[in-house]
Amino acid sequence: MIPLSWYMALAAILFSIGTYGFLVRRNIIIMFLCMELMLNAVNINLVAMSHYLDSLAGHNFVFFIITVAAAEAAIGLGLVIVLFRNKKTIYVDHINELKG
Repeated sequence: MIPLSWYMALAAILFSIGTYGFLVRRNIIIMFLCMELMLNAVNINLVAMSHYLDSLAGHNFVFFIITVAAAEAAIGLGLVIVLFRNKKTIYVDHINELKG
């Protein structure tokens, strides 16, 4: 059986990669993907701890996080499409004004 610390280390590595990608990359789509990676790292932690403690509370939180992530992706990508149609770019550095 795989020890709990390996799951925690995997989740920490995934979360670190997601944080680094979110802070360094300037493409909005890549930033959304990095946020999803961070949410999945949290899901790994929740499932691992839930299994370790013989509780279903972590699994319930995971379903809630997956639902929120799906809604975030749908709304976020819709906003990216509107932003691209108006500004002709998806890079955060090129979008410096939000006035209509």
